[in-house]
Amino acid sequence: MRKPVIAGNWKMYKLVADSVAMALNLRPLVANANHCEVIIAPVFTALKTVADRLEGSNIKIAGQDCSVETQHGAHTGEVAADMLRDAGASHVIVGHSERRQFYFETDTFVNRKTQAALAANLTPIVCVGETLAQREAGHPESVVRGQLEGGLRGLTASDLDRIIVAYEPIWAIGTGLTATPEQAQEMHAFIRRVFAERASNGQAGALRILYGGSVKPDNIAGLMKQPDVDGALVGGASLEAETFAQLVNYNR
Repeated sequence: MRKPVIAGNWKMYKLVADSVAMALNLRPLVANANHCEVIIAPVFTALKTVADRLEGSNIKIAGQDCSVETQHGAHTGEVAADMLRDAGASHVIVGHSERRQFYFETDTFVNRKTQAALAANLTPIVCVGETLAQREAGHPESVVRGQLEGGLRGLTASDLDRIIVAYEPIWAIGTGLTATPEQAQEMHAFIRRVFAERASNGQAGALRILYGGSVKPDNIAGLMKQPDVDGALVGGASLEAETFAQLVNYNR
């Protein structure tokens, strides 16, 4: 039985005080959410403080990104995966569409970050997804297949047991557009089939695949009813405690 994951990506929002206030407001609102894992991803500067304030709660912490480098050294501006772990993170987002689109990260970079995360004992949330142009051209599946195959290249069977995949159609991020539950299900099922080719049917059946793209309280229930949708990677709707708690408590 796959345990759902509701993860909030705060992107480049909230100073430290704001982050702590948000986390403390959220804590009691999701304290009884035993049906899913709850994850928040603050900015790097707030990560340690938020992790300390949430110690003992059911809320886990993720980094929004990590370096490809696994050895500390002269890499100005980079944050190594083991530094995230040291600051209190258990997860890290890699290959987010904004990293791919605005910072030109390739599948090779995503692969190296995934391997760095695993080496630091972090759970990588590996993001894949197509643009509107790619969908309208009729080949979203080939795009996602390429991202999966490139991002997971070289991983061992035990590595593949430790990852989460997030499908985020780029055309639905921050646009107000959302893939229909049926569209999400179709792509999630495809991702599971591709994963089975790379790993095994058993591992594919255990893989948790999150949907990301303008997830809101009024559409999450329909998404979560789909058999291959195992949770959500939430952007804007994760920035307010009450709204994010509604997403976490989608089953009520």
